[in-house]
Amino acid sequence: MKLDKLEVLIAYANETLWGIPLLALFLGVGLMYSYRLRLYQVRGIREWLRQTVGGLKRAKRGKTGITPFSAMCTALSGTMGIGNIAGVATALTLGGAGAILWMWVSAILGMATGYAEKFLAVKYRQTDPITKKHYGGAVYYIRDGLKNKPLAAIFALCFALASFGIGNMTQANSAAQGFSETFDIPAAITAIALMSITAIVSIGGVTRINSVTSKLVPLMSLFYIAGSLIVIAANARAVPGALYGIISGAFSLKPAGGGIAGYSVVLALRVGIAKGVFTNEAGLGSGVTAHAAAENTTPHRQGQWGMFEVFADTLVVCTLTALVILVSGVWTPGKAPDGIALTALAFNSVLPFGEEFVSISCFVFALSTIISWSYYGESAITYLGGRKKAKTYKILYIAAIFIGSTSKLTVVWNISEFFNGLMAIPNLLALIALSREVPRSGAS
Repeated sequence: MKLDKLEVLIAYANETLWGIPLLALFLGVGLMYSYRLRLYQVRGIREWLRQTVGGLKRAKRGKTGITPFSAMCTALSGTMGIGNIAGVATALTLGGAGAILWMWVSAILGMATGYAEKFLAVKYRQTDPITKKHYGGAVYYIRDGLKNKPLAAIFALCFALASFGIGNMTQANSAAQGFSETFDIPAAITAIALMSITAIVSIGGVTRINSVTSKLVPLMSLFYIAGSLIVIAANARAVPGALYGIISGAFSLKPAGGGIAGYSVVLALRVGIAKGVFTNEAGLGSGVTAHAAAENTTPHRQGQWGMFEVFADTLVVCTLTALVILVSGVWTPGKAPDGIALTALAFNSVLPFGEEFVSISCFVFALSTIISWSYYGESAITYLGGRKKAKTYKILYIAAIFIGSTSKLTVVWNISEFFNGLMAIPNLLALIALSREVPRSGAS
């Protein structure tokens, strides 16, 4: 009984933290930087696409091999996880089709926030005097930009704790469940596979992590995008209706599921913004750790990669997931299954191997997130306690994969989301305080 009360208390604390005030803070920071950059994420789309993905052939590889692109891939692999598959389905279940429009709004504003985070990360990054490698992140622009060491330490602690949940156990649990239900593979076997790969990659440090993610992210993205486009093409006639449902649902005053008229608008807005934040992490201060390690770059250039990261994660991959579910006809408000089961059902309506496709996608997406967050958490612990403590952290982090794969994680999910929210607050406050250090109009 005491455990049940604790679970309810944790869930309540998490829901309270991620209420309207915090979501308004996310949107407020996004609006502030959108104004400061004069909507550079929209008006400058041709420029920042040309300078990022369009300039890959011109990218120079330094001594560590960490190019701006590979740094972005590490950051993108940390954000592009189970949320892109299950999170979108949950957004539809909880907030209706209209939640997707507010997810788009969150992403467009988040692109400006992402630019600012990466700009500041490169500006305040450090260089190891021995290895000459760059390192940094939100903790350093909080410490050196705000001149606030206690707040930086609080951010680092929440960052490290959140890595075990959102970046590790919840991802492993979804991957293990998918393989168990689809291929009848025991969760322990999936756990061992995830642990082994993560250990091999993470032991090589940031250089190996960047090397792996720069290959894994494009492949897994193209794999998932191709499957999504096949399903959407097979239901092409339903696309206009799906888009209309997204737009009209965002402003519908009709009561959802017997609820109060007009409440559906508030619910769609709240769910859409919250899920948007969770999928692209703009404002959390997590992915900036990877961007700070990039060589041969400038704050402006890495800021452009930050925009592309949010664009690819939410406006491309999450939108495709939403359209797959909506055009397939498997989603019925209040009756459809939730999470990965709904996404799998949608793919299965067209692809003969739809369930297998989703399970494999979940495994790869989860693996990429686990690998990236191992580096994030290690960086936070190194800041707090030095490299010896970081070695202990790495052992615990890899062990947590097994726990996550073989356990029910409702409480862990709520706890990790709670720490995500706690670390977002100092990061967002730092972004507000340091706004004048980010040039206007996206100027280099």
